[in-house]
Amino acid sequence: MSRLPQWVGGLGAGLTRLSQRLEEQRRRAEAAAAAAEDADELGRAERSASSALGGPVADAPVATLAVPRTQLPEAGDGVPHPGTGAEDAAPSAPSRAPDSVPAPPSYAPAVAARPDPVDAVPWGVRVAAEAGWRLLVLAATLWVLAQVITSIQLVVLSFIAAMLITALLQPTVGWLRRRGLPRGPATTLTFIGGFVVMGLVGWFVVWQVQDNIDSVSSRIQEGISELKGWLLKSPFHVTESQINSIAKNLQDAIGANTEAITSAGLEGVTVVLEVLTGILLAMFTTLFLLYDGRRIWEWVLKLVPGAAREGVAGAGPRAWRTLTAYVRGTVIVALIDAIFIGIGLYFLNVPLAVPLAVFIFLFAFIPLVGAVVSGALACVVALVTQGVFTALMVLAVVLAVQQIEGHVLQPFILGRAVRVHPLAVILSVAAGGLIAGIGGAVVAVPLVAVTNTVVGYLRSYSREQAVRMSVAPRGATALGVAPTPPPVRRARTDDDADGDGERE
Repeated sequence: MSRLPQWVGGLGAGLTRLSQRLEEQRRRAEAAAAAAEDADELGRAERSASSALGGPVADAPVATLAVPRTQLPEAGDGVPHPGTGAEDAAPSAPSRAPDSVPAPPSYAPAVAARPDPVDAVPWGVRVAAEAGWRLLVLAATLWVLAQVITSIQLVVLSFIAAMLITALLQPTVGWLRRRGLPRGPATTLTFIGGFVVMGLVGWFVVWQVQDNIDSVSSRIQEGISELKGWLLKSPFHVTESQINSIAKNLQDAIGANTEAITSAGLEGVTVVLEVLTGILLAMFTTLFLLYDGRRIWEWVLKLVPGAAREGVAGAGPRAWRTLTAYVRGTVIVALIDAIFIGIGLYFLNVPLAVPLAVFIFLFAFIPLVGAVVSGALACVVALVTQGVFTALMVLAVVLAVQQIEGHVLQPFILGRAVRVHPLAVILSVAAGGLIAGIGGAVVAVPLVAVTNTVVGYLRSYSREQAVRMSVAPRGATALGVAPTPPPVRRARTDDDADGDGERE
């Protein structure tokens, strides 16, 4: 680095000397050109003078200005000099740029120009590539979103559960407000009443299980003894020693995995704490959604870009109506299932009929899969405690109630507002269960139903916007899309119960 200034200084001095040399050569070339021009003018003047005198001047030599070689520039500077033959050779050799390319000979074959690489790729491959990278970006976005949801799974599930509970309780708040109760007391009464009812149901289930656990345990032991006797008398040729060996192996497995069972118990304690935290979070979220739901929605709309705000503002109420219809319809259907199956279990003398009915009610919120699981649980309890005939009768009752639910109750109560294809239901429940367990399976179907409603509305809204922005048709074609006049509001009368004028 210390030699860098010296090297830069030497480079500058060299460039200065080179410019001086070039300037000197330019001056020499200009002097030689001026001398040659003067010599030509002198010769022309002498010839004109001799012609004016009337005699040829053959003997008179043409005076030329001799330029010494020492005053001419170097031969390689590219400037023609008199007396050196450069001016004679210049006309014979046409001037040509040093970087020009000679034309190919006539016998050379013609070479076609290469096409643009973009044009060389087939159209189908280009479309597939364009769609492919977009799908990759979408898949990466969904993967990142899934990772974020998994990391805050407790918060997300609590919020979704709060939205479902709010959709169930919101009509009660509206009913109380229409009866003249202010928003605060109406929200408080609905909130307290709803969670008190849910707490009483949970307490009743726990009480019934604890009250019948001893009798169920004794009946399960009797059922195991009967199963052992049936296996000994069965055509499978099972011996008592084999049964005892299986029981001993089970005991050894339990003793060997004591540490794993203990750790599972500790994990169970952690799960209980997480469940309690989620319940508290869902309760507070439900309270604020019931009280300030509209203002929260208006704040969310402010985060949406202005170009899409109108469409989102129209899709939100429709999505909420779909969610409300789904939750209310599912509660009614689940309640009917639980009542009828519970009555069947009671008349068949199956123990834990009431807790099983409550489980059937809760599992009904998981479409298709929940009904199968709860029905199988009722059949197993009946099989172990009452025998094969009672289990078959319970299975018949469960199948009959589920058929009535699928073909009568759901189409009549839920209607077309939340109609989702069975394949979409199965896939959404499976995906929700893999991502977030039982909670994910519960919220998967309402999420799909709401998404279906939102996408359908936005598609219709975009088509309407395209029609509005297009050129207005003329003539008879305009009658098909002519704007309809706004509805006329008639005068307010005393018959209007709610105080608002009706539209004709």
